[in-house]
Amino acid sequence: MKIDSTEFGSICIGGITYAHDVLIRLSGEVEKRKKKLSKQYYGSSHTISRDEAEFIYEPGCETLVLGAGHYGNVQLSSEAEAFFAEHHCRVILQPTREAIRTYNRAESGTVGLFHVTC
Repeated sequence: MKIDSTEFGSICIGGITYAHDVLIRLSGEVEKRKKKLSKQYYGSSHTISRDEAEFIYEPGCETLVLGAGHYGNVQLSSEAEAFFAEHHCRVILQPTREAIRTYNRAESGTVGLFHVTC
């Protein structure tokens, strides 16, 4: 699945525009991000919790490309960072526009999570 473009507040994947954060699974399936899994702990979706990390991860995931928003505001909690390390999943955290380029060049075994605002 290739990402076509992004604007502040949206992302276009395979010709379909999504006006929310998205998770792209290994299969290429696009899902709405479950922000509440992090927001319940941090009051914001800008810090990824372990609960959300567990939701993002799937067997076979070797790399997570994480689009941190247009201004790069999203980060991993230390618990989420430890979870991905325990599962030998490399995390590439970049501002969303840069992360899209990285994701589009990625090999199999890559999951993408993209924050489309700040």
